[in-house]
Amino acid sequence: MFCTGFFVSPNQKMQTRLKQILMLSLLLLGLPLLGVMLNDMPLAPYFEFPPRTRHVIHAGFSWPIFILTAAVGVLLMVGIIWIIRRDLGLRRLSQAKTSRHWPWWGWLGLLVLIVSWILAWNRFPWFAPWQWATFTPLWLGYIVVINAWTWRRDGKCLLINQRRYFLMLFPLSALFWWYFEYLNRFVQNWYYIGVDDFGPLRYTLNASLSFSTVLPAVLSTQQWLASVLRIASRPLTLTVDRKSLRRLSWVTLLASSGVLVLLGIWPNLLFPFLWFAPLLVLLALQGIDGEPDLITALRAHGWQLIALSSLAALQCGFFWEMWNYYSATKWIYTVPLVHHFQVFEMPVAGYAGYLPFGIECLVIALLLRRS
Repeated sequence: MFCTGFFVSPNQKMQTRLKQILMLSLLLLGLPLLGVMLNDMPLAPYFEFPPRTRHVIHAGFSWPIFILTAAVGVLLMVGIIWIIRRDLGLRRLSQAKTSRHWPWWGWLGLLVLIVSWILAWNRFPWFAPWQWATFTPLWLGYIVVINAWTWRRDGKCLLINQRRYFLMLFPLSALFWWYFEYLNRFVQNWYYIGVDDFGPLRYTLNASLSFSTVLPAVLSTQQWLASVLRIASRPLTLTVDRKSLRRLSWVTLLASSGVLVLLGIWPNLLFPFLWFAPLLVLLALQGIDGEPDLITALRAHGWQLIALSSLAALQCGFFWEMWNYYSATKWIYTVPLVHHFQVFEMPVAGYAGYLPFGIECLVIALLLRRS
């Protein structure tokens, strides 16, 4: 591997990755608290665990903000559809795919999914002590099924052909989502019900198991979409001026850091940056050190990579919200300015947030793949 003209050893690469993760963690964890302290606000609510206190007063619905958010979401969707439609059918299906059977482990995943779905949406008295525990097996079932479907079409999938990487996605995913849970303390756009009797240990274990399914679900769905839509990679020729990239990265890092400081002070205005700030900070840190993994991936795979990642997150988002709706242990949204026209618990404008979230999942997955 070459970076700015010098050979980079695997140890140096790993050290760079660890430095980026450490800096990302310090900024995400420390800057919002700094903003709270600068505003002379009490810190106790932000350290409450499990979080129960509703201390953020949310602004009411605003038509102008709703229309603006919806317009941005529609524009993003139009761009994604254009990229996918342009590249539709680039990959040819081999004759072998027509004779490949659904694997036995796919049937097992489907059984787990159906049983977990039934248990999650019903209130059987005999199952009451375990009613809270349906989320993880439901999503494990989905992940196995989507991998089985991909394997049946392509003869390869994350679960079978990249097993070590696939398994490592689970602990990374749990850590990844805990950052969002922490940042949510400053804006409180969602909270959980059905966990009132959870102590800190039980809450941590249950939440971590649930969070661990996010990245495997999105990445597996991305691969499935590429198979179903028959989209092949279309490499890009991207020339990046390292000095300009470094300057832009510093500006991005300073701007996103400033937003993180202000997140707890103006939660009604800056709440969307709960989703954008971690992505911008990580890309900026990578740009300062050399080149973001996302640029390298785009060179190899083209814009389809971003389009499919965003679409995969939106698809998973639909199932997250649907399966959450009738569950006993679930999340409830309290989103300022756009909380109207709900599809399940999520206000419809909120689904636009899944599109950049897919890119965030992609960047984190690339961080693991290239380490």
